Amino acid sequence: MSRREEYERRAEALLSPIVEQAGFELVDVEYVKEAGSWYLRGYIDKPGGITVNDCEAVSRIFSDRLDEDDFIEDSYIMEISSPGLDRPLKKEKDFARSIGKKVEIRTYRPIEKQKEFSGILTAYDDNSVTVEEDGNLRAFEKKDIALIRLKIDF
Repeated sequence: MSRREEYERRAEALLSPIVEQAGFELVDVEYVKEAGSWYLRGYIDKPGGITVNDCEAVSRIFSDRLDEDDFIEDSYIMEISSPGLDRPLKKEKDFARSIGKKVEIRTYRPIEKQKEFSGILTAYDDNSVTVEEDGNLRAFEKKDIALIRLKIDF
């Protein structure tokens, strides 16, 4: 397990009970380097959406817990935010919640000369995702998918 994965796992273990106690859902935790700075981000959600006040309340408690545990060696910026409408599907619960909804998929390599697909999510398992495109079923190996998220039509 990489240092990044270890930090994400430990941060998730600290953040999960805080988020659950507030009645929210922990969508994801990431530890990433952007523009020379490390960021520890927690994404939270609830029916009807997350407010700035929700993020602030969770952030205060989480910050205190991080200070107590102090397991991250680097200096970093901690953020708690909403995952947004266009959040990627990553966990089993994301896929389960999205069955029957339109998704967009981007692949790492072209498949039949294209890398972008969309369709209704009809099935998934540990290794694959199946969508219905224009009445035809198409299966994708998860290892080939760079991004999958709900398709938002404006």
